[in-house]
Amino acid sequence: MRGVFITLEGADGCGKSTQAALLADALGARGREVVRLREPGGTQISEKIRALLLDPANADMAPECELLLYEASRAQLTRQVIEPALARGAVVLCDRYYDSTYAYQAGGRGLDEALVRRANLLGSCGVAPARTLVLDLDPALGYARATSGGADRMEAEGLAFQERVRAAYLRLAAAEPDRVRVVDASGEKNEVTARLLVELEDLL
Repeated sequence: MRGVFITLEGADGCGKSTQAALLADALGARGREVVRLREPGGTQISEKIRALLLDPANADMAPECELLLYEASRAQLTRQVIEPALARGAVVLCDRYYDSTYAYQAGGRGLDEALVRRANLLGSCGVAPARTLVLDLDPALGYARATSGGADRMEAEGLAFQERVRAAYLRLAAAEPDRVRVVDASGEKNEVTARLLVELEDLL
């Protein structure tokens, strides 16, 4: 049985982490090995990079430095965990991947899109998701959720930043409709999980 690479995306506070757990349980109940990951992170090296990226004390980090750190974390995760899991037939479910870099660093930060796409190719080691599910929620609601207990360095960029991130995700979905599916993230969490599963039926 071939491995399947699925990614969950969306602006901060859209419910990705909750849905990743529920989706992993639902897929595991079908008898598949599910490897659940998060980005940045997922390996010892990648988690150290995550700490650098999200630390509010690093507010003066240059956008280019930020981009390269995300790609370094991703390359380590891809080589160390994602590729071996896919090779043995697992379902890899990753909370964020290179589409986050497009949305946040190109859409949010305003870095050149072609530059970000080239960096993503390097950081992903050429490994692309079979399906990307973008959880779409009103940015104001998501931002309020995300920052209710305080804000990390990325969340501290504010609501206008989150609105640019959402717009970038919607552009991406329009450009790659076969891979990227936008899913309504409002309502009860089990309803959202059911919507996600519908978008995966052809793969599973």
